[in-house]
Amino acid sequence: MSRITTVSNETANIEQRNLLDAIQSQLGMVPNFLRVFANSPDALKAFLGLHHIANHGSLDSATRERIAVALAQQNECEYCLSAHTAIGRKAGLNGAEIEANRAGTSHDAKAAVAVKFARALVEHKGEVTNAELQSMSDAGFSEADIVEVITHVGMNVLTNILGKASRVNIDFPKVALKQAA
Repeated sequence: MSRITTVSNETANIEQRNLLDAIQSQLGMVPNFLRVFANSPDALKAFLGLHHIANHGSLDSATRERIAVALAQQNECEYCLSAHTAIGRKAGLNGAEIEANRAGTSHDAKAAVAVKFARALVEHKGEVTNAELQSMSDAGFSEADIVEVITHVGMNVLTNILGKASRVNIDFPKVALKQAA
């Protein structure tokens, strides 16, 4: 059971209801983590704005989902792992690729560099090395791409923290976390 209220359509105030209705019309559903965000309409609006900007950049949806899966596993957020496994499949990722992402890599050589860089950003709290930055450039990522990977990392860390702190009920096919070796 969620430790922070999951705002329902019945309990939502007018501002919350308008936001939930807008999400419903765009996604066809309102994921539970957005219902937790809805406790603060301003926080939800900020997240939706960041999400909108991040999803209109140069990174393709498969790379964004690879990063999200890798970070959900790294940060041990079962809600996010479940959500991004489902979303990743819709973005074209197969089971083997998702397993690779969970392990911090990819079967796609360029995407593997982005996943590794994203995980390094989290592990080192942003203090990546010159070599890690250079690996992104060497793989063909522009500085705009690098900033977008950093943005996606920040967005995913935010949702991982919200998912873990709230213990929001998983409303996607559940994917269990792997235990760290």
